[in-house]
Amino acid sequence: MIKVFKLSALFFLCLSTQGQAFEKKDIVLPELGDRVSGAVSSDQEKAIGNEFLKQIFAQAKTISDPLIYEYTELLIYRLSEYSQVQDRYFNIILIDDSSLNAFAAPGGIIGVNGGLFLNADNEGQFASVLSHELAHLSQRHFARNVLKSQDSNLASALLLVSSIAVAILSSNPEAIAVAPAIMQSESLRYSRLFEREADRVGFTNLIKAGYNPNSMGEMFENMNDLRRLSGDIPPEFLLTHPLSTSRINDAFNAAENLSDIGTKKDSLEYSLIKSRLKIYYEKIPANALRFFTSLHNENPSDANLYGLSLANKNSGNFEQSIQQINILARKYPKNLFINTTKVEILKDAKRYDDALLLANKFLEISPKNFPLSVTKSKLLLEMGEYFNSEEIIRDQILRRNSNPDLWLLLSEIQRASKNIIGYHQSRAEYLLLLGRDEEALNQLEFALKLTKNNFQISESILTKIVLIKENINASRNL
Repeated sequence: MIKVFKLSALFFLCLSTQGQAFEKKDIVLPELGDRVSGAVSSDQEKAIGNEFLKQIFAQAKTISDPLIYEYTELLIYRLSEYSQVQDRYFNIILIDDSSLNAFAAPGGIIGVNGGLFLNADNEGQFASVLSHELAHLSQRHFARNVLKSQDSNLASALLLVSSIAVAILSSNPEAIAVAPAIMQSESLRYSRLFEREADRVGFTNLIKAGYNPNSMGEMFENMNDLRRLSGDIPPEFLLTHPLSTSRINDAFNAAENLSDIGTKKDSLEYSLIKSRLKIYYEKIPANALRFFTSLHNENPSDANLYGLSLANKNSGNFEQSIQQINILARKYPKNLFINTTKVEILKDAKRYDDALLLANKFLEISPKNFPLSVTKSKLLLEMGEYFNSEEIIRDQILRRNSNPDLWLLLSEIQRASKNIIGYHQSRAEYLLLLGRDEEALNQLEFALKLTKNNFQISESILTKIVLIKENINASRNL
């Protein structure tokens, strides 16, 4: 049974409220000027966003898959080019949950459940959800809610963000009980206006990006069908209003005279990711193999063949898996997604030389490509080439310093190479991103004991320890 939504009704701004989304007479876009910035500055939004990010990382299991992450990241940045978002710097979180969910939070945070891929039939529908979330960010709905509440205290906002993060992940309305008066019904009615606004702005930007105008209405229909079939209706406290037929009708009515302009086709990668996630969420390899064997026999599509190849890999049938991925690689010889997957399969089959040769070939074409670089680093780790493996990840961290998965992988490489001081330092960075400052402090204090007479390293660790202690004390005084 699919749980459809686990979203808060306030700033993380779900897609499940009623509204006449596209009636222009009801929507007047705000002038986002000094009054909003005076309530919550961009810097404050980023600080609040960082706190929220720690809550999510600390409490939610995330999908650690560079291929899926890069696809989502590139799509969000491409859609943002057609949006009104001023500061196009995003933190993207892939939540490991097969239910349909997405949210936006202050500071450019966009969260996407694995279930959003599974329940959107095509890339246009998926993009319609992301466009809606980008509209929440561009219209600064968080800051405007604070302005409406007349409570611009940063500590109150941090408390609210923390409690709502818990509620999003646990579907526990009591988690928001500590939040201030901003959650009262008047604010909720105001947020329904935000939902209509996000629908309208998101729809306009989706069309600009070239997607089928019907995509948003179709996605709403999918949500409605899932909601009706699941029987697992979230508490009203977490939803401003159930999804209504009028909202679906509004989306289709808006698209009625635009049906000829959306010509963008689904990317191959989107269909491959759907298959990849179906494999991911099926924990019994034999079941996945039966499923994709049947699916491929009925419809020998690229996505089904890709799923069958992964199912064979997970079942230990490496020769069949390689044969099947080779069919796709010959059909799409320059496709990085497919060839990175082939490197993964060759690595798991312990054909290390072939995997390394293929990885190097495509890294010459696309230097420092994120998924392929991480895959190569893991390959080198298995081969015992620890120095080269670590160098690749350090280079990626320069670009993605706030990615906890990279710090965790770096710590694993350093532990394997017996670099114990480095292991504790990297582990500390990983824990800091999860908001577990006390544990990070313990890691650094342990590393400090091992530095002995190495003045440069000990000074670096001491500086970090002092900074963490200052942050801990500051948070206690909020």
